[in-house]
Amino acid sequence: MHPLIDVLSLVRAVRGGVVLLDVRWRLGGPPGIEAYRRGHLPGAVFVDLDRDLAAPPGPEGRHPLPERRAFQEAMRRAGVRRDGLVVVYDDADATAAARAWWTLRYFGHERVRVLDGGYHAWVDAGQPVTTEAPEPEPGDFTATPGRLPLLDADGALAVAKDGVLLDARAPERYRGEMEPVDPVAGHIPGAVNAPTHGNVGVDGRFLPAGLLRERFAGLGATDAAEVGAYCGSGVTAAHEILALTIAGVPAALYAGSWSNWITDTSRPVEAGG
Repeated sequence: MHPLIDVLSLVRAVRGGVVLLDVRWRLGGPPGIEAYRRGHLPGAVFVDLDRDLAAPPGPEGRHPLPERRAFQEAMRRAGVRRDGLVVVYDDADATAAARAWWTLRYFGHERVRVLDGGYHAWVDAGQPVTTEAPEPEPGDFTATPGRLPLLDADGALAVAKDGVLLDARAPERYRGEMEPVDPVAGHIPGAVNAPTHGNVGVDGRFLPAGLLRERFAGLGATDAAEVGAYCGSGVTAAHEILALTIAGVPAALYAGSWSNWITDTSRPVEAGG
C-alpha cells in the first residue's frame, strides 16, 4: 500500500469506511488538541503524540516508543481495527502524522496512509470540517512490535560508519551551532544532514518520488546502501523514513535519536559539517 493518500481519494475511502486519526502536534506547543477542537475532519479522532505515540521521556529519549500494550489500548480507543484502513493527518507537512504512520506500521498494522498536505489540503479543497468529537466503536487492533527496522545507539553508529545515517534536524542543530531542546549540541559522528523540510514543497505535500530519490541519492542513501535516520527525539526522523519509503529506499529508525544518544557521555559527539 502506498503510504500517501490525496484528498479526493480520501473522500472516496471515507464512504467505504476508514478510521481517521488527527495527530496535530508541534514541538513546544501549543497542544494539538486545541487545533482539533477548533475544527477537524468529520469522524476524526484526536491522538496525542506525547501520550499515545510515545512513552514518557527518560533515558531512552524524549519520545521513546510506546509500550506495546499502552499503544494497543490507545489505538483501540481510537477505533483502529486490525484490517481496517487508517488515515492519519496533521496540519500540513506530515511531521507528526509520519510518527503515527511509522508507529502503527512498526506494531504490525498494514493499512496505514498519510493524508498528503494534511488538514490544510483538506480545507483548501473545500471539504467540510467539524467541531464535533466522535465516539468511535472500540477497535480490535493487536499490536505486534518489530514489523519495521529499528536501531539502537550502537546500531546507529554502525550505520553511520558502514552505511548512511541521515540526521533529519535543521542544519544549525546538526552542526552544533544551536540546540534549543537538548542539553548537548552536535551530531552522531559520520551522520549526514538531510533536513526534513527538504522532503516537502511549500504546501506541505511530499515531493514526487523521483525527486526524493534524487535528493537521497545525492546523500548516498539508495536501496543499495544500509540506511538509517534519526533526529532530536524520533519524531521528524519518522518523516524521513516516510520520504525514503516513497523514494523506494528501505531505512531503519533510530527511535531514541539525539536525545537518547547524549544520555551516555562516553558516546562521541561531532560538530560542524
